[in-house]
Amino acid sequence: MRLRNATVAATAIALVTGGSAVAEDLTIATVNNSDMIIMQKLSPQWEEATGHTLNWVVLEENVLRQRVTTDIATKGGSFDIVTIGAYEAPIWGKQGWLNALDDLGDAYDYADIFEPVRNGLSADGTLYAVPFYAESSFTFYRTDLFEKAGLEKPAEQITYDQFAEMVAQLHDPENGVYGTCQRGKAGWGENMAFVGPMVNAFGGRWFDMEWNPTIDSPEWKAAITYYVDLMNNYGPPGASSNGHNENRALFADGKCATWVDATSAAGYIFNPNESSVADKTDFFQAPKQVTDKGTGWFWAWALAVPSSSTKVDAAKEFLAWATSKDYVTLVGESEGWVAAPPGTRKSTYENAAYVEAAPFAKTVETSILAANPADPTKDPVPYTGIQFVAIPEFQGIGNYVGQQIAAALAGQQSVDQALANSQTFAVREMTKAGYIK
Repeated sequence: MRLRNATVAATAIALVTGGSAVAEDLTIATVNNSDMIIMQKLSPQWEEATGHTLNWVVLEENVLRQRVTTDIATKGGSFDIVTIGAYEAPIWGKQGWLNALDDLGDAYDYADIFEPVRNGLSADGTLYAVPFYAESSFTFYRTDLFEKAGLEKPAEQITYDQFAEMVAQLHDPENGVYGTCQRGKAGWGENMAFVGPMVNAFGGRWFDMEWNPTIDSPEWKAAITYYVDLMNNYGPPGASSNGHNENRALFADGKCATWVDATSAAGYIFNPNESSVADKTDFFQAPKQVTDKGTGWFWAWALAVPSSSTKVDAAKEFLAWATSKDYVTLVGESEGWVAAPPGTRKSTYENAAYVEAAPFAKTVETSILAANPADPTKDPVPYTGIQFVAIPEFQGIGNYVGQQIAAALAGQQSVDQALANSQTFAVREMTKAGYIK
């Protein structure tokens, strides 16, 4: 029955969106996150309903960004559908690299998508990517280990200093449990997704109001020194190689007492089919320090159609299906409601089956709606973005800084050297781009 309903829904969407009269062979590039793996698993239902076929290129996050950015910028035409995020969508849309997606039809129900998510994927009022899932960040923790250590769940947002005190009490490497697992793998969307909000918490910012980089500031030094000390004292070995997926696996295997990361991971961690600690996990806000501004990030993974694709109609059919209300229902009924794509549609959070299955549902909704990319730091800044800066130059700068901080975490250089190198690079890039006169 579910397959039949999904087929009917896919056919209806094809009719509403105009549908492609010819069966097309589409190439889709996506990240290897659990939600996208489910999308790949369920996509044969769409293929059966429409006659189109999908060729999947599933890549690790950093590799995906590199491959897709190169192909999009050079109009290579390798992909008909790409997985991008809230950073790329408005920038690439404004540059003419993406097809507009305002024409998926009334049945798609654009009004059902949370407004901040819709706005984050738009440029000048035009939608250039449709959200597959959206997220903020919070702290996962092991309830059994907290109880054993005599710790209580924080009633309000704690500081990073308080967090470190908790982590020290929970660290038990002799029994295979590390006090905390945080992203260390270099990349603007990997380690810097955690480090950026942490720098915000310590009162830092990427640029001042004249676009001068501030990476060598006391605030950055305090934040990165804290991070390196925390991970070297209480993190797992080889932390500089661990990104989101690696830490998610460590936490799910019972190796981490705490983990500050994407709210979207809750669907995996609380799923007993995937996680050994599903019944021993709870969550609280990501920590603050001197400020609570910009301490919980905002992100959306989304699907877009490059302007270089020659199969736009068929690609839009898939986007309309894979990000629809019907798709959310399909995942809930076939994979368990706890695994339904979070953070994008109001209807998901009005669904009693989802809310009952997902104890984190209300917190995730509140966190996403509370995130304010327009006011991310203690001191004023000329940019928007919490864990990234919404300018084209940030991708290169963020990646370089991520590499320098990963090297400091691995003990290959000092924190001071990492920040000095990062500052020099950022000043050069911002001067070259004309931000600094």
